Amino acid sequence: MSDRKNEHDVADDKLPIRMLHDRVLVRQDTGEGERRSGGGILIPATAAVGKRLAWAEVVAVGQNVRTVEPGDRVLYDPEDRAEVEVRGVGYVLMRERDLHAVAADRFEGSEDSTGLYL
Repeated sequence: MSDRKNEHDVADDKLPIRMLHDRVLVRQDTGEGERRSGGGILIPATAAVGKRLAWAEVVAVGQNVRTVEPGDRVLYDPEDRAEVEVRGVGYVLMRERDLHAVAADRFEGSEDSTGLYL
């Protein structure tokens, strides 16, 4: 019975939209609150910081997107975004060119990969 429920959950996770052209839909990482520095110092959410980039997970891509795919973690500027809500979940919509970097998890085993990746 639990197998049936898992199949149903996976089917419900499919987004009812299709991205067009060079558009990328991402889900923001949670972490707008307190965070820790590399040295272990607790930084409160109210602390003023300069322009800070944010990480997100790619959820869907348009047919002209070439450098990222769903499941990748990307770095983007949260100041420059368009938000959308689908089925009660908030997402950020942007063009592929607005992404600053892709996390290197997918590229570490590739010897023929080129480009600038974190």
